[in-house]
This record gives sequence, C-alpha cells and structure tokens, in this order.
Amino acid sequence: MDTYLVTGGAGFIGSHIADELVRRGESVRVLDNLSTGKRENLAGVNEQIEFREGDIRNLEIVRCAMQGVDYVLHQAALPSVPRSIADPMASHEVNVTGTLNVLIAARDAQVKRVVFASSSSVYGDNPTLPKVETMSPRPRSPYAVSKLSAEQYCQVFTQVYGLETVSLRYFNVFGSRQDPYSHYSAVIPKFIIAALNDEAIGINSDGLQSRDFTYVSNVVNANLRACKAASVAGQVMNVSCGERYTLLDLIMELESLLGKSIGRLHGPERVGDVKHSQADIGQACQLLEYVPLVKFNEGLARTVDWYRNFIVNSNA
Repeated sequence: MDTYLVTGGAGFIGSHIADELVRRGESVRVLDNLSTGKRENLAGVNEQIEFREGDIRNLEIVRCAMQGVDYVLHQAALPSVPRSIADPMASHEVNVTGTLNVLIAARDAQVKRVVFASSSSVYGDNPTLPKVETMSPRPRSPYAVSKLSAEQYCQVFTQVYGLETVSLRYFNVFGSRQDPYSHYSAVIPKFIIAALNDEAIGINSDGLQSRDFTYVSNVVNANLRACKAASVAGQVMNVSCGERYTLLDLIMELESLLGKSIGRLHGPERVGDVKHSQADIGQACQLLEYVPLVKFNEGLARTVDWYRNFIVNSNA
C-alpha cells in the first residue's frame, strides 16, 4: 500500500481523487485549508483518510504533511481567472509560492513523484486548435501566469533535484461538488442551478465561445495514471476529451436533459477570457495510456442528476 498526499483534497477535484484512492485501498492523507474546499466533500471517506487542516503557503505545515508520503497529487490552488484579476497577489502566493513549498517539502521527504494540477489557461489567446503542449504559452490572466510558473518550477525540480514531477493541464473540468453559488463558480454548475430553478442563464458575450468540457472522473483517472507511468518525469500533458462545445451547445444539451426551454441573458465579454479551447490529448494517450472514459453528454447527465439531489437536500 502506498501513501498519497492530496493537497486541496477537500475541494472539487481533490475530493474525487481521494474517493478513488480509498476505493483502491490506498493510504490517503488530505491537506486543505478549507478556504474553498469543504469537509462534506469527503463525507463518504472521512473515516478512511487522514485529514489535516493547513495552508500550503506555510512551508512547515507542508513539511509535516509530507512525512512518509510516496506520491503527491497537488490540487490545492486558488482558482478562477476573474478572482486572479481582482487579486493577483493572492493567486501568486497560493499557486506559485504554495507549489514551491510543496516541491521543496516533497524533495526533502524523498517523495517518488508529484503530479501537479495545471490549466489550459496557459495557452491563452493562441488561436490554433487543438492546443498542443509544444505551443508557446500566451497567458492572459494572473491565474494563467501562476499555473505556468508552477509548471516551470515542477520541471526545474525534476532537472535540478531529480524530483519526479508531471504537470497535467486541465480543460474545463466539471462534475458533482462544484460550488454553484460562488461569484467565481465555473460555468456548468452555474448554468445547471439556474436551469433547475427556471431562471434565465447569464452568458458573457454571444455564447459561441467553446470549451473542451471534461468530466471529473477522466481527470481522476489521468492523475492516478500519472503517478506511476514510466518515463514521464518532467512532462506536461493536456487532460480533456479532445472535443469542444459552445456555451449555446451546452444550454441546448441542458434543455434536452431537462425537457424544457431555458432563457438566455447576454452580457459583455469577460476580461481575460479565451474565445476557444480544445486539447490535443495525444501525449496523455501515449504516455499515460489515458482514455477519456466519460464523454461530455454522459458526464453532463450525471452532473445534472447530482445537482437535482443537491437542491432537494439543500431545501430539506
């Protein structure tokens, strides 16, 4: 049995990773400061994991959490492009300094490998589709800069110190447990909650911007494959489904799932947003034997069902 540290393990993606590790019989430690994560996200595995409340910006806290760890799944971050534009220093401190702390502590604890949650935002406004890892990054927000900086720290720690790292560039991950009520919520939970409540959906710009929406179980699969795949140290890989859908496509799919029409309210384009995003996933398929097992339509149907129950339970 290996011991895994999941930073940000009480968050949306981190808690799904913790669930799967427990299901596989692994030893799981979670480090989370609960600023955006929630203990209830771990309710199903609470008795089978070790939970430590702490902030990755504190190196000593990270050092303590790192003791006896074989693999690190580094999900802790301050997400959201708009949030980073409003407060670039906070994004830098968590996403860059926090990641540096994780890498230093992992190096010193002789961890076997760190898998880092990066972001497709690093590609920025490069118009070429699909996005390939060899493209020159063109970040358009402090959040994107912070993720790119952390990626480069990971590669340097592999080259200089021999700490094995893998960076996974996530593309618009969605699924259960995403907070739909935050000002910085992702688009899918926001849209689903509005639709279930018979409210019009607010759309930035014309709704023709497209995204490679990726169901969360695909990301979990890629993370766990990245822990033990051979000859991948220092690599950066896209993780997605390799497809793209516009926001209008998303709304039409929700209308089909819910059996009703959904109102639309168009607003101005959001600062820092990228118009189109789609991944080339060839590298992950080759190096990790990654396959996106849950496609967009199936993932959306599962997510709608979860939020339907979420609303019922919230109103109980």
